[in-house]
Amino acid sequence: MDRLQQIHAWLGKILPESAVTLAPASADASFRRYFRATLADGSTRIVMDAPPQHEDCRPYLHVADLFRAAGAHVPQVYAQDLEQGFLLLSDMGSTTYLAALTAENAPALYADALGTLAVIQHSSRPGVLAEYDRTLLLRELMLFPEWYVARHKNVSLTEAEQQELLQVFEQILAVNLAEPKVFVHRDFHCRNLMYSTPNPGVLDFQDAVYGPITYDLASLFKDAYIHWEEEQTLDWLVRYWETARTIGLPVRADFADFHRDYEFMGAQRHIKVLGIFARLYHRDGKDGYLKDMPLVMHYLKAACRRYRELRPLLRLLERLEPEETEVGYTF
Repeated sequence: MDRLQQIHAWLGKILPESAVTLAPASADASFRRYFRATLADGSTRIVMDAPPQHEDCRPYLHVADLFRAAGAHVPQVYAQDLEQGFLLLSDMGSTTYLAALTAENAPALYADALGTLAVIQHSSRPGVLAEYDRTLLLRELMLFPEWYVARHKNVSLTEAEQQELLQVFEQILAVNLAEPKVFVHRDFHCRNLMYSTPNPGVLDFQDAVYGPITYDLASLFKDAYIHWEEEQTLDWLVRYWETARTIGLPVRADFADFHRDYEFMGAQRHIKVLGIFARLYHRDGKDGYLKDMPLVMHYLKAACRRYRELRPLLRLLERLEPEETEVGYTF
């Protein structure tokens, strides 16, 4: 029996009095798939298909409980079968922030997103989620030389270049690990925020950790899938920082220090993302993320130009991806 037949059989057991039709809702970068189930009365649910040999639904359920208790709008769980890897969830619709955002509504939508992020962060406490520690941060950074440099660009680094790259990674990690810690969604961006009531709906949070407070801000404002001018994102970032100080979130007392944390956190994320996008293509045969690489590279180069500690990485990036060969990006 294939997965789709298993889903139909499961739905027949938990919804025995309702004829159910299924249609693909979305997929993500993992093995998870999502289907929209339409019931006989016209109402809809979302079925998460998470093959248990590849995915574990328990972290999703755990984080959903945490974020819901904090006041975030996350999917309601109607039914679960952990052995088969199925969840039946409430349907937040099909309009992501990526689809909904315009220059006119962006201030309001990002204000909503920051409000949700603030309540999640305010509920943070240690010992509940895994630590976003040095081991995990470094493991993510090492995706870059393995998958982006060696596999995607087919470049072999010299011993000196390898050492220089590792030294840059140490500079980044030192800043990342010195940050105040909160709950971190880890993919808080326009494809995982749904335009909904209440707004936003929050998805794809199963990899949440306890780590640097600027991480989700870097995900949101240095988004791989949508670009805003830095003047605009800096304004939103200042507004967040001012509010965070007012409500007692553990942000730096000086905005310049907070901004430097944010920039170095963005560098860590973008180094990782380039590695992940390359791996998705070369290992998993998913080429849809290749078009998003130029914007990620743009963010990373901009940070490297700004900070002396990151200049050695800039030299490598310019060798791998000369400016004149970068594909343009637009909002």
